[in-house]
Amino acid sequence: MTARSRRTPPTGALHGIDRMVKNVETGRFERSLSALTAAGALVTAAEIYFEHNKASFGNKWMWVPVILGPIGAAAGIAGVTSRRLAKTVLPVAAATIVANGLQGTYLHARGVAQKPGGWHNLRYNLEMGPPLLAPLLVTLVGGMGLLAAILRREK
Repeated sequence: MTARSRRTPPTGALHGIDRMVKNVETGRFERSLSALTAAGALVTAAEIYFEHNKASFGNKWMWVPVILGPIGAAAGIAGVTSRRLAKTVLPVAAATIVANGLQGTYLHARGVAQKPGGWHNLRYNLEMGPPLLAPLLVTLVGGMGLLAAILRREK
């Protein structure tokens, strides 16, 4: 049995994980991941807007992820339509989103620490303070964009 015959089903039909692996091998997944980055950036930016609006945008840094959302979406769409933009604009926008997500995690941790009782009253402050892990979701969206940028593009 050759290595090639072990990778593809004998009937020629691709199902499940085999289809996903084939999409990565042929470069089709790069465009799909760029599109997912665009959608994820818009959804997270909208959610962040509503959550930060509840806090009356008390810190000027609260606007940054809201502004980066549409930028990430535009870069994701550009990555779908153009190979050149997928390798230049998308990774820059995605890396900026990752950096902002890590910064947000720090700022949210600082916000939890500033609540009465700080880290000693952890359970209450995690529930009532800024959501500690929410900025990491933004980081994941940026990570998807970075992954899309390094994947091979279909010809």
